[in-house]
Amino acid sequence: MNKNLLFVCIANIQRSKTAEALFKKDKRFSVKSAGVSEYAENQVTKKILEWADHVFVMEPWHQNFIEKRFPKYKKKVVCLNIHDIYFFNDPKLIQNLQEKINAFFQ
Repeated sequence: MNKNLLFVCIANIQRSKTAEALFKKDKRFSVKSAGVSEYAENQVTKKILEWADHVFVMEPWHQNFIEKRFPKYKKKVVCLNIHDIYFFNDPKLIQNLQEKINAFFQ
């Protein structure tokens, strides 16, 4: 059965979009991405959190944001500790995401 994965960063432009593009190719998962900023292309909402089986946030403060605004979903949240130093599809970001997500699902 497919797992629904949500990837979250600030503006839903670099890190979470890269993760979404990367893991959409993996048949084990259905994938979406969102951002915590009011300027995010796709904002974190109750509806998208309900959809997700796992919510992978990039930084601890994203986790805090979700836990404060949507406490019901805090058990779904996993922090990847990937700082905002990457551009979309950066090879180091892709490697970091692959390692952390594959380790989580082993």
